Amino acid sequence: MWTPLSLWSKMSSLYRMPSFHRVLAGPFATMILGDLGAEVIKVEKPGELLTPMFVYLVKKLIVTDFLFALFLWTGTGDDTRAWGPPFVSSESAYFLSVNRNKKSIAVDLKHPRGPQIIQELAEMCDVLVENFLPGKLYHMGLGYKQLSRTNPQLIYCSISGFGQTGPQSQSPGYDSIASAMSGMMHITGPEDGEPVRPGVAMTDLATGLYAHGAIMAALLQRHKMGKGVHIDCNLLSSQVSCLTHIASNYLNAGKEARRWGTAHESIVPYQGFRTRDGHIVVAVGNDEQFVRVCQVLDLTKLTEEPKYTTNKLRVENRKQLLQTLSQRFLQETTANWLRRFAGSGVPVGPINSIQEVFSDPQVKHNGLIQEINHPTSGRISIPGPAVRFSSFSLSSPTPPPLIGQHTVQVLRHTLTYTEDVIKVLLESGVVAQNDVS
Repeated sequence: MWTPLSLWSKMSSLYRMPSFHRVLAGPFATMILGDLGAEVIKVEKPGELLTPMFVYLVKKLIVTDFLFALFLWTGTGDDTRAWGPPFVSSESAYFLSVNRNKKSIAVDLKHPRGPQIIQELAEMCDVLVENFLPGKLYHMGLGYKQLSRTNPQLIYCSISGFGQTGPQSQSPGYDSIASAMSGMMHITGPEDGEPVRPGVAMTDLATGLYAHGAIMAALLQRHKMGKGVHIDCNLLSSQVSCLTHIASNYLNAGKEARRWGTAHESIVPYQGFRTRDGHIVVAVGNDEQFVRVCQVLDLTKLTEEPKYTTNKLRVENRKQLLQTLSQRFLQETTANWLRRFAGSGVPVGPINSIQEVFSDPQVKHNGLIQEINHPTSGRISIPGPAVRFSSFSLSSPTPPPLIGQHTVQVLRHTLTYTEDVIKVLLESGVVAQNDVS
């Protein structure tokens, strides 16, 4: 018998999940579950598996990372394996960032025997995650209704662009498309400029977080009711739900959103300012903090002006106020301003480059740089988990897998296939095993 706490502390002894995930949303969700101890089995398309020595020799012969990416892309495995440069040996840095703590099996689902292997795997697993177009797995005999007949406790999480039903359900969807259609790009960018795609795929990442949370909730529900469930998680819904106050402004007040750059339409000052040598962001959440900002800037006269006494008035008179604040911030360096604001109670921070991010003492303290030994790429560094727990520590991470690195291991130990059966499957091309195991 286990308690909800053991769901977090001992997932590895409880949950196994095959996953047909590609690109970012699915891999991000399953990586988080893998961090918590779940056994994640990444199902990939087999092809010509390249040995480490062959990759090394080709890398020496091909001059650019771009040409190397074209060489690597043979239609096998997760799309992001070819998303580069940069590459670390034969793997893209993109793929390495979201695929730790997983096993990889290479199975040809177009071969009649391929779906049968997945059916057998699903019978003994707790969660299945997939991000195919809705209905595609059903036609292979791998839909929720089909797999739940033999495993009624199966939690089946489908991640798609627009949902399992509806007028756009059969449309393919990447982060940038959903970001555009959801209004995210409409509200992102310079105040008087064009719409801008966020610097990272926030729609994918939000969907991954929703999927992770939904799977955890479904596991708790299954513990209570004894049944599995089909989860419909999609990029469009995830991003629209994250519009929060922007959506509320329109739905309740009919107010169309616009782009504000680093600023906030409802709070002033709440934005980035140029300094003598960089940028600083100041976030004033209440009137008391505004007074403190004026004190730090030696602009206390602003607090005496009636048009700035409340946030509502500051929003109405933002242009003149921001002009005055901007001129003052330009007079000193970012480091000087950070020192002056220290202890003031006003939230401030520099706009860091990525190099500055990973040099930050707090980032290092929070364990956000993970180092792992990869079988072909050597020592790699990736961003670590964002959450820590007081009662237990996360286990040491395993490196992102090579395509088919664990095929034989899963067939032998999880599905208990005999050596003769495994040999036939390998020779017929139904499955593939990477030489590095």
